[in-house]
Amino acid sequence: MTEKKILSREEFEELRKKSALAMSKDDDLVCKARGVLIDADKYQWIHQTNWFGEPILNLPQDMFALQDIIYRTRPKFIIELGVAWGGSLLFHSTLLTVLGGEKVIGVDIYIPDDLKARLNSHGPLCDKIHLITGSSLEPDTLAQIRSIIGDCREVLVVLDSYHSHDHVFAELRIYSSFIGKGHYLVCGDTIIEHIPIQKHRPRPWGPGNNPKTALEAFLKETERFVVDHDLDRKLLFSCNPGGYLLCTG
Repeated sequence: MTEKKILSREEFEELRKKSALAMSKDDDLVCKARGVLIDADKYQWIHQTNWFGEPILNLPQDMFALQDIIYRTRPKFIIELGVAWGGSLLFHSTLLTVLGGEKVIGVDIYIPDDLKARLNSHGPLCDKIHLITGSSLEPDTLAQIRSIIGDCREVLVVLDSYHSHDHVFAELRIYSSFIGKGHYLVCGDTIIEHIPIQKHRPRPWGPGNNPKTALEAFLKETERFVVDHDLDRKLLFSCNPGGYLLCTG
């Protein structure tokens, strides 16, 4: 009987890294995965995940990527632009409660009272959530955020609000200043660049006008951020391909 070799943790990590790199270069597989995401969008696939009873408008794969970032970098503050149904606020609050951290700041132009009530029903988790109603680009919104985080730059920012090129480009320029070396800026829904115009869910953005195009323009004018390719390669299914940015200085 052949004895099975048991990998060390270091060997296993090296195997995972090589496998992820190979997977990212498998153009046929990547194309098939993207096709699944595009077809499943007709059935609201990305809206099917809950956290503590509240919907998260994102894929579980991306949420696990965020968990990995938060575990490794231990941000004191998480700024989330785009609140939707509040599931991701609770997700981030859960992680900050376990790992240590100050506040999750949720910004949206509309936060209904019933959502606020549901969030407030989650005991200690709601204590770490601070909601701001307003545009992510309004001076008053930015002033409120600065009053909370002060000079701290141990900050994770997740951009997931209005997805036009101009809006996201402005967010990238402004919110990148809140992030210090070793922390992350996540530009959500870069997948829009690869999705044909949707007849079932018309939007004012699409190929050529979306977070991906804004991100590309932003990276041309800054040397402070780079795409975390090691993380990106793991995510066969992702709403944010190329959107996980590490601050390097």
